[in-house]
Amino acid sequence: MAVGGSEEKRHGIILAKNDLAKAAHIKTGESLRDALRKCPDLYIVHPDYDAYTYYTEKIKDIYRKYTDRVESFGLDEAWIDLSGSQKLFGDGIELAKKIQDEVFDTFGITVSMGVADNKVIAKLGSDLFKHKGFIVIEPDQYEDLVWPLPVEDLLMVGSRMKRHFNDLKIFTIGDLAKADCAYLQRRFGVMGALLWTYANGLDRSEVHLVGYTRPPKSIGNSKTLVKDINSMAQLREVFRVLSESIAARLREQNLKGRTISIWLRDTDLKGKGCQGKFSQHTDLARDILDMAMRLAAKLWSGDVPLRSVGIRVENLSDRANYDQLDLFSDPDDRQKERNLETVLHEIRKQYGYDACRMASSQVEAQVTDFDPLGLLHQVHPVGALDGPIRL
Repeated sequence: MAVGGSEEKRHGIILAKNDLAKAAHIKTGESLRDALRKCPDLYIVHPDYDAYTYYTEKIKDIYRKYTDRVESFGLDEAWIDLSGSQKLFGDGIELAKKIQDEVFDTFGITVSMGVADNKVIAKLGSDLFKHKGFIVIEPDQYEDLVWPLPVEDLLMVGSRMKRHFNDLKIFTIGDLAKADCAYLQRRFGVMGALLWTYANGLDRSEVHLVGYTRPPKSIGNSKTLVKDINSMAQLREVFRVLSESIAARLREQNLKGRTISIWLRDTDLKGKGCQGKFSQHTDLARDILDMAMRLAAKLWSGDVPLRSVGIRVENLSDRANYDQLDLFSDPDDRQKERNLETVLHEIRKQYGYDACRMASSQVEAQVTDFDPLGLLHQVHPVGALDGPIRL
């Protein structure tokens, strides 16, 4: 059994799988078609994000009973700092076991736990033994327990970095820990030195307080479409929907952006992108759409069908709470447009995205029939790094 999307809507990838599917070599991220080719009897369950996020938060509420330092990582993982809770609840290791048992007794759901003196090793430990696994990794055990593991088991070592490391004869975490840090930094920049510190168990980043949110570095939306795009007119309507979503999210966070990036991917999954800069910071869908179309005209002429597209706004500021005056724009017009877009968003939040759409988006409704705001279920994976890298 595996959790997967809808191949009809071209979201047909494996999101999670059970042990029997894993034994059949089903991999997370592969297409449903490839998975079914390996295992014709594979049973696909569609994801229920509402239920998933509901129970995830309920479980994290148990963590929050015992400490005010619970930091989410991804959808269903969290770092928990129990060092300040021991005067109230006793030994930290026993408390961790108690929390694990309470989750199972309350929800019938198993959680695996890794206990260590830093976030990176604790995360690694939690991945070692699933199904209510529990492991304590002391600093003097790193060499015996951690170093023999494959280098890709280390936090933030993806498939691409694994290949780079393997080319350097670095196959295990121990190989990385014993490598020359200065060379790694010259070769891979600050990330090379950071991963070396992780391999040596030297992470000293703190677990953030409950309620902490990372300031966004960019806001964007992308869409894999149920029908290929073959014309600029179709692309404009898809970009319009994405631009409205991005502008609404900017205003909700009291942000404006100065730089815009777009990317286009054709039916062969070959992608290309470019970026441009606004004359001033903006939170208007009109500005985002116009710039996105100008950039698209440089990249694509309609010669190959497009399967997925995206827009991202960067160079964000929460201080640009004004419209720059110039000879060619009307500040009152910009404020009227902002008011109009805000009202449209409020209508959609209350009555659904279909309550108010541009008539032009209904010419080919199949292409634009999606809700980019995800008003029914918003999922925001959380990254590991917070702000600039500090070694």
